[in-house]
Amino acid sequence: MNITDLNKIAVAMVTPGKGILAADESTGTIKKRFDAIKVESTEDNRRDYREMLFRSQEAMSKYISGVILYDETIWQNAKDGTPLIRLIEQAGTIPGIKVDEGTQALPNCPGELVTVGLDRLAERLKKYYERGARFAKWRAVIDIGNGIPSKTAIRVNAHALARYAALCQAAQIVPIVEPEVLMDGDHDIDRCYEVTSYVLNRTFQELRVQRVALEGMVLKPNMAIAGKKSARQASVQEVAEKTVRLLKTCVPAAVPGIAFLSGGQSDEEATTHLNAINAIPNLPWPVTFSYGRALQAAPQKAWSGKSENVAAGQRAFAHRAHMNGLASTGKWASDLERKAA
Repeated sequence: MNITDLNKIAVAMVTPGKGILAADESTGTIKKRFDAIKVESTEDNRRDYREMLFRSQEAMSKYISGVILYDETIWQNAKDGTPLIRLIEQAGTIPGIKVDEGTQALPNCPGELVTVGLDRLAERLKKYYERGARFAKWRAVIDIGNGIPSKTAIRVNAHALARYAALCQAAQIVPIVEPEVLMDGDHDIDRCYEVTSYVLNRTFQELRVQRVALEGMVLKPNMAIAGKKSARQASVQEVAEKTVRLLKTCVPAAVPGIAFLSGGQSDEEATTHLNAINAIPNLPWPVTFSYGRALQAAPQKAWSGKSENVAAGQRAFAHRAHMNGLASTGKWASDLERKAA
């Protein structure tokens, strides 16, 4: 393991003004997104859609530091035969790969899940590295509900995240460590804060036990935010202040940077919250975005599966990427959204 090289990649992934495009939707997830815009989810359509994003020169070269790919995509070629992964590299962006294999029910823990995919991960990482991937992603899912999360679910998922991270670093791949506390419930922001604090502390405990070099990873956490069904939605300022307090309490300064997931927030909500977090002075790390839907909902709608709409889709993608790039340095303002519209 060359920690200097891992650190260089991790630092580049959180370059101020840039963030990570999560284009790693599973075949099932992208089918749902395509159903919403009435596009059939064929292998060619999935390829054409992602090619449109990766050829968006303005967005990719100015505002996107890395792209998380799905297994299907990393092996695909563009219409002209160029490997999609080369399009990403040509834009000066770092290619990455989602390596977890989804979730399964956790035995003896009703309603809770564990992420799987550690079997043969070492061999898979080797192949992904040869293909050009320089970072990876593994998502653990923690739900808040009646009597959950259990300590069992948190410990099992933290252990798997650390195993994955250690295997990545051994393969000279930077791990994105993503323990996501979901915002699906009716819990308030303080309950989210409490659970996320426990999850982050447990995750870093496991990372240390498994000798993961913290300076060669990127953390992808949720924000401290109320559940979608909560009667009390927190203000933007409260989300920012509690999120920063949470991170300062739980995340070691050795971590090169933090790239938030959007976790079901709308496009503009995710941008507004990220901007408010970066408006708080003296953060110990660069704080940026690793968004999927919050970057892609607008370009998907603009494109709608039609080749004549590619330019419109690219404009929509460049706009969202630009807005989030500004938010990653605390320079976004809502009137910039109106101007573009």
